[in-house]
This record gives sequence, C-alpha cells and structure tokens, in this order.
Amino acid sequence: MPQDRAATPTPALPADRATHTWDEHHDVGVLGAGAGGMTAAAVAAGHGLDVLLLEKTPLAGGTAAISGGMVWVPGNAKAAAVGQPDSLAAARRYLGHLVSGDHNAPVREAFLMTAAPAIDWLEAHTAVRLQPVPVYPDYYPELPGAALGGRVLEPVPYDARLLGRAFALLRPPLPEFTLFGGMMVPRADLVHFRNIGCSWRSSLRVAGLAGQYLWQRRSHPRGTSLVLGNALAARLLESVIRLGVDLRVGVAAEALLRDAGGAVCGVLAGGRRIAARRGVVLATGGFSHNPRWRAALLPREAGTLSAASAGNRGDGLDLGRAAGAAIEDRGDGGAFWAPVSCFRRPDASAGVFPHTVTDRGKPGVIAVDARGCRFVNEAVSYHEFVRAMLHAGDAGPVFLICDRRFLWRYGLGAIHPFCLSLRHWKKSGYLHAAADIRTLAVRLRLDPERLAATVMRFNRSALFGEDPEFGRGGDAYQRYLGDPQHAPNPCVRAIEHAPFYAVALYPADLGTSTGLATDAAARVLDSDGRPIAGLYACGNDMNSVMNGAYPGPGITLGPALTFGYIAARSLCGDNQQR
Repeated sequence: MPQDRAATPTPALPADRATHTWDEHHDVGVLGAGAGGMTAAAVAAGHGLDVLLLEKTPLAGGTAAISGGMVWVPGNAKAAAVGQPDSLAAARRYLGHLVSGDHNAPVREAFLMTAAPAIDWLEAHTAVRLQPVPVYPDYYPELPGAALGGRVLEPVPYDARLLGRAFALLRPPLPEFTLFGGMMVPRADLVHFRNIGCSWRSSLRVAGLAGQYLWQRRSHPRGTSLVLGNALAARLLESVIRLGVDLRVGVAAEALLRDAGGAVCGVLAGGRRIAARRGVVLATGGFSHNPRWRAALLPREAGTLSAASAGNRGDGLDLGRAAGAAIEDRGDGGAFWAPVSCFRRPDASAGVFPHTVTDRGKPGVIAVDARGCRFVNEAVSYHEFVRAMLHAGDAGPVFLICDRRFLWRYGLGAIHPFCLSLRHWKKSGYLHAAADIRTLAVRLRLDPERLAATVMRFNRSALFGEDPEFGRGGDAYQRYLGDPQHAPNPCVRAIEHAPFYAVALYPADLGTSTGLATDAAARVLDSDGRPIAGLYACGNDMNSVMNGAYPGPGITLGPALTFGYIAARSLCGDNQQR
C-alpha cells in the first residue's frame, strides 16, 4: 500500500471541480518537456491523439539535456550485436539481489517487460536512435545477473541543424561538459583528447573535430554536433514537433481540474482552462530544487545542492497531492546521489559540477573527510560515494586530493585536463593548492599530520598498484572508471608530484527517487492504492521502481522513457502495438 507522510503539505483543490467552462480542448495534457514527458507526448501523438505539452521553463529537455544520456534497457536486442547478449532473466536476477522490498514489484516487472519494446517503438516511429555501449558495467558487477556492457544504450550523435529554429528551444549542456564555448565531445573521442600531442592519429582526430566545430559556429550559437543527453533531448524534441504535438514553453500548470466524478480532466495553465479528455501525465522532473519537499522527504545531511535542472521544483508532487495522490516514501534515501563541487564561472554565474565518472576513479587521487582520512573507495559509483558521505552524518565537505600530474592529465571537477592557467580556479577558491601535503592540510583546515599520514599510507601501497584499505580497482566497474593505459591497477597511483591540489565535495542529487505512487500502467494511486482516474506520472514524478538502489548507468532515463511510453499507451485505451 502506498505510504503517505502526514507532514507532507497538501495544496487545496480548485473549488469548481465539478463543472468547467473550457478555453480549449485536447485529448491529452503532458506537464513537463523532459525525457519522460516528451516520450509520453510523442507516443500519444503517434497513436493519433491530440496532445498538449506544457513546459514551465523557456527550454525543453529537462535534466536529460544536461545528463550523460545513458539509457538502461535490460534485455534489449542490440546488446548481442556488441558481443554482450542480455536477458530479462539475468536483469531480474541482478535486481533481485540489489533492490530491497517487493511492494512495487509489479511496477518494476512492467519496466523489465516493456523497456525494450518501448525503445523499439520509439526507433520505429520517432527520431530517437540509441546504440549499445559495448563496455559499460553495471555498478555492482559482482552480483549475479550483472552485465558488463550492452545493457546500457546511448543516443546516436545528432545534427541539431535538423531542428531548424527549434534548436533555440533545446536546453544546452552544462558549459563544463563542452570545449571552446560550446563543442560537445563524443564519449569515444575523449581518449583522443587525452592523447593529443602523443599520437598522430589522436591529434588529427582532434583537429578534425575542432575544425568542424568552428565551421558550425559560423551560423549557430554553439556546436550542432550533439551527443550524450543533449542528443537524446534533441531527438525527442524533433519527434514531438514532427508528430504535431502542441508544445508550449514558459507555461506552468497551476492546478489539475477534475470532473464531477473526481477524474482528472484538464489543467489550469496561464489562466486558461484546458480540457484533457483522456487525462494528464505528470512529468515535471521531481522535487530536487524544492526546499519544502527536500525537508520532508530527504535526509537532513543531504543539504540543498542538486545537479538536476533548476526547474525541478516538485510541481508534479504538488499537483498530484492536490488530486489525492499518495507519496511512495519508504525511507530509502529519496534521491539518486552524486557528489558535487561548487564554483563560479568567469561570468559570475554559479556552477555545480557532478563528480560522476571523470575523476574519482582515475589513478592518483584520494578523497578524505574532515578528519583527513579516507572514508570510502573513491571508484565506487557516485550513488554509493554519497551514501558513504551521508552515513558519516556530516553534510561535508570532503576533499578530493591529487598532484600536478593528475590535474594535468585528467582534470579535477570543473577544471578540464591540460588546463594552461589555474589562476581563475585558485582565485575563486574552487581549487586549493600547496607545495606540500601539510601546507595543503592547513589551507583545508585539516590535521596536517593526519593528512600526511593518510597520503603516505596510500602511496606506500599505490607503488605496487594496491589499495589494501578499500580495494580500489577491485571490480570491472571501478576499472572501467580508471585509466586503461596505467598499470598494474588502472585506478591506483601514488600522489607524489608537487604542487598538490584539492577540491571540496558536497552531497547532492542527480534527481529525486521518491515520488507519486503509481501502478504498472503508470496510473497515479491514492492513499488506498486506488488509481486516480485520468492521472498518470512518469520520470522522477513517479516513485522509482528501484526503491533507493542505483543499479547501473541510465537507471533514471531507462524508466523515464519506458513509463512515458506506458502512460501514453494507457491513455490510448488499448494494448495493441502499432
């Protein structure tokens, strides 16, 4: 049965719920133009329905547009093409060992059974194109049923010129994940940027990409070769436009409207009463930036930082609660966690950098807590890294510490590799630097002797590629995050080349996982477990099927696309594939 916190605020319902005078009519209303919302809109429109898609911010794409764009799709047929055949039985076994509780097992089973067919439908009827990643291990590769690759799909690179004027509606990626003021780099080409100057092949590849980018900037405000989550969001944006969805940005939903029987039948938005004859889909992205919901549903130690889109302020939860929806809160942590560092860009805007895969697992860096001691295996998943921070009961900061060699080759947080000038980063206080470890400790307000002993102990074993304290580099996922060109352990190297550097890390989320209770058809449930007629949810507005676990890359986007598809099919009123 869905849980419902008494402390969670309940907004008031519109007083005139029984009868309405409509300003316009549509079959379906979708609130939120992120991955889940655009999927629901595209699928409903692809089945012949008249769809209105409302996005309260000026840009479409949501958190998906600034994400890595990975999509976790168990049992997909593409995996076999890269030598990593997968099965639903294996994925089910893996989740059985990792996900706690069976209260929403039917919803999780719906995800498993529908994820691959949903992707097949999108590829057949929309501009969405995904390709298997040959090697990208699940985050707990030692568990039975885990996959080492193929289970996760990534967007095929996209030429944004296909969007025409609609390119201006697409949320851009984070500046820190681009080069030269707007150039996105395909994941497979990162190795060429690291090897520039060391390999003719890499140097020529980088020169070609840079030349292509310069040509694109002659006519566009940023590069038009899109990859990662920006490519996925662009493909979904093209799809909703081509399928005739009525997309309106900068329009927020103020209330859900219900008929005399209590069914959701429309929305109040922009002062207009808009009928949605078949129902409304909530896909507003969760509550990452809503202090009220964070206080009610997240641990106190989690603080207020988030790497999610700033527009994710709990609108879907507010609207759902006003319609009688239950919040599926079982104390599982409430979010998908990632450590972040905070900084100011040269234009003085605030930045939050998620330390997911770029630095923590590379050889030559450690994380220490306020005592100056290591507290976690730095190469575990970002979710587990923050869980270790939260377990300590301290909101941070902790510090990533490295040497000159590491910073030059791998970068550190928002600082790119091969950075020629560190002046801005030092002056702003983002990067702490010192000629020796003890002086660095003083600047970080850590115990100098303890930090020196921590680094010395790590270095002693790192000379042999070992980490007896935490076993870093001990599984396939950790080694994947490391540097394959470094031996014997791609995740471990001594910290010994002065000067030494540090960046402060804080707990944060990539998105919230606690959300509205739903059934296997993506219908929102009330506190008695009954579907609320006409109301659906997907993405981070619905409670995650993973119950606080983070099994692998793309575990937010995989269910978002799947339940966007399921919600739309439910609204279509039939179960036949078309």
